Amino acid sequence: MGPAEKPDIGLEERLRLNGMGTFDWDLTGGGLNVDANGLDVLDLRTDEFRGTAASLRRRIPPEEAVRIAAAVNEAIAAGTDSYGVYFQVRRRDGTMRLSHASGRVLRDPAGRADRVIGILRASPSEPAELAGLDAVDVKRRRVALMVQGTTEALSRAVTVDDVVAVLSGASGLDRFAADGLVLGLVEGDDLKLIALVGQSMQALDELKLHQIDESLPLAEVVMTRKPRFVGSLPDLVHRFTRLRPYIDLLKLDSAAFLPLVAQDRAIGALALFYRGRTEFTDADRNLCIGLSGIVAQSLQRAILFDEERDLAKNLQATMLPKHIPEVADTEIAVRYHAAWGGREVGGDFYDVIALPRGRIGVVVGDVQGHDTHAAAIMGQLRIALRAFAGEGHPPATVLSRASRFLAELDTERFATCTYAQFDPATGIVRAVRAGHLPPLVRHVDGRVGIPRLRGGLPLGLATEFDMEDFPEARLDLIPGETLVLCTDGLVEEPGLDLDAGLEALSGALSTGPETAEEVADHLSRSLWEKWGSGDDVALLVLRRVPDPGTPQAPRIHRYVHQADPEGLADARAALREHLAAWGLGGMADDVEVAAGELLGNALVHTEGGAVLTLEVLTGPPRAVRLWVKDRSSDRPHRRSPGETATSGRGMVLVEALASRWGVEPRGEGKAVWCDFVVP
Repeated sequence: MGPAEKPDIGLEERLRLNGMGTFDWDLTGGGLNVDANGLDVLDLRTDEFRGTAASLRRRIPPEEAVRIAAAVNEAIAAGTDSYGVYFQVRRRDGTMRLSHASGRVLRDPAGRADRVIGILRASPSEPAELAGLDAVDVKRRRVALMVQGTTEALSRAVTVDDVVAVLSGASGLDRFAADGLVLGLVEGDDLKLIALVGQSMQALDELKLHQIDESLPLAEVVMTRKPRFVGSLPDLVHRFTRLRPYIDLLKLDSAAFLPLVAQDRAIGALALFYRGRTEFTDADRNLCIGLSGIVAQSLQRAILFDEERDLAKNLQATMLPKHIPEVADTEIAVRYHAAWGGREVGGDFYDVIALPRGRIGVVVGDVQGHDTHAAAIMGQLRIALRAFAGEGHPPATVLSRASRFLAELDTERFATCTYAQFDPATGIVRAVRAGHLPPLVRHVDGRVGIPRLRGGLPLGLATEFDMEDFPEARLDLIPGETLVLCTDGLVEEPGLDLDAGLEALSGALSTGPETAEEVADHLSRSLWEKWGSGDDVALLVLRRVPDPGTPQAPRIHRYVHQADPEGLADARAALREHLAAWGLGGMADDVEVAAGELLGNALVHTEGGAVLTLEVLTGPPRAVRLWVKDRSSDRPHRRSPGETATSGRGMVLVEALASRWGVEPRGEGKAVWCDFVVP
């Protein structure tokens, strides 16, 4: 080694020489990993560190722990990747040393913070914010930071569950410099414990619901609305005999029992437990009382929010249908999700209506606005739509009358909706829409299509502008296909346009489960919860039950859209695949050629798509039958084209390949079939 060369040392050694160490904090599980250099910075021995944040308390004072937690929470809330914070370390000899932590927040695929990694180092100088302050001022600043950190964390809590999450999270105990925490809420004449935080707190699980009386200290402070500070927990047994079985299990030394008072009413109580503390100074008592006041105010807001949200959800639920009719060979699932917005009731709705001749009507709509007026209009409009549809009117007439009804109400609100009549016997869907999202159809091969429904103006506006024309579109839903109707809350992602949301919905639908109930749950989890629950959602999923036939006589169905050239190739490939699976692969060439000719005729000479069915007939003789159904009533004819003709040979080929063929009328169209006898 030459005189100018230096030995190649590792990263860990370089960090040690610079007085720095590393840490890795699991925010989900609470585990903390600090390397040997980091323990040196904290003046901790390896045997004193137990892999948790709590084991650092012998070196990091409580107010400093709150300072660190506040910096981490601020970075998480702001969505930033990194943070830095100065804090004091109480060394083994009792002196204080300024240290610094710089960390990086790591997030899971859903964007939630789950880890923090970073560097610890001893700081050679005091930060500017603490420079020139004496010990009393520093202590006062630390207490202020402790209160500020707790206030900021609870300010983001919306529901009671959010408050509990703040108190029971990875840094919950550090906010109160405590070793255990119990939170109880008043429910009638009882005190219900909703949070037990700390290693030994589960010993109190048996007391989760107990009467508010003087038999337990937490219930007593609710009655008296006066805090109780206890320097020795065993001394409580003489006054509260019910605690005797739990004192030894808690293995703690002291406690503060604090009433939670809001609007001159005790709404609950908070108990803070400590290890190693035997007395409470005036400053300690004032700090505990101040922190309990912050918790009380947060809980009061959260309770009011939960009550308002429940009221809104119940009000909405009373205006939606309570029962969905059962339909033969059809699965129907509906979902309504209220926005995360307290009393803001939405105008989204759905309905399933029994119609004459065994048909059903399905509708999803949205009244403008998010308030009780929108909900009231929604209730009236849904009843009107049900009445007009039940009279048997065509879909366009139903929406036209509904638009007139809404225009005549004493309101300036309009509404969007998609309405469809479905015939479970034939699979025919007649759909119209009024300024609403189009429906989606998932085919049996997993592809998702968005049918082209021209649509009209929203209900109410259509009448006001004298444009009550709602063009009707026909869809053919074959067995195994799924129709999805929804409101825009399912596809509107903040910052993205509607097309991106529809694309996300199509992707989630194509990869989702099969049954209607599972599809509804899958779409709710994948999209509504993903977008942040900022809007109401009405969702209706209708699936025609698959028709596979029997093991002896299997059957498949495919729909080929007129404007989908790939659909014809996919259908022919599906025929070959299933024939091979049925042990009839030798017939695939003839069947595929005949299918191509029949489908070509249907797609070229009619005004819509075609439904392809392939089934095995048990016989005798055993045969394969191919059906092609279209919307035209014109019957195909066998022609004798000349040598130079470019068309007209389709039925000649079918007749040559099949053992027989024929045509059957089917409602508004026909079905052409041909048989191939199994050799």
